[in-house]
Amino acid sequence: MTETQIQREISIRRHFDAPPSAVFRAWTDPDHLGWFLNPEQPRPEQPIEVDLRVGGAWRVPMVIDDQTAYTTGGIYLELERDRRIVFAWGAVDGWPELDPEDLGAGPVGTVELVDAGGGTDATFSLTLPDHLSEAAAQRWLDLGIREGWTMTIARLHL
Repeated sequence: MTETQIQREISIRRHFDAPPSAVFRAWTDPDHLGWFLNPEQPRPEQPIEVDLRVGGAWRVPMVIDDQTAYTTGGIYLELERDRRIVFAWGAVDGWPELDPEDLGAGPVGTVELVDAGGGTDATFSLTLPDHLSEAAAQRWLDLGIREGWTMTIARLHL
């Protein structure tokens, strides 16, 4: 009997009627990252921060309600302007908790942008690391990360 393996990658595809440079900017410019925030929740007082370089962090303050607030974002692993963004997902002292000394410990997000004749075909992937046990990978999925990322990316309009 073979055991069913957990799918360790979430993949979301979207087409935008905007050039890759505009989609890249929406993912990397703090003045354009407001789409990441849920409009049904309070707006944070802290600004979105982006240090756009490999090893730099992007940080988005999230406010759920009066009692729940956290920071999310990532640390850039690869940047290829207007084509590719790879980041360790999370934040130091945020959610998910990110250890800057072990960026491969948690999920990695990848944004791929392909010019589509004036528009952009974009693919977002979130990959759980191979070293996680099946149970640990399932715990990530049980947190609703697929649904959360799908809803978040659906808010990106250009």
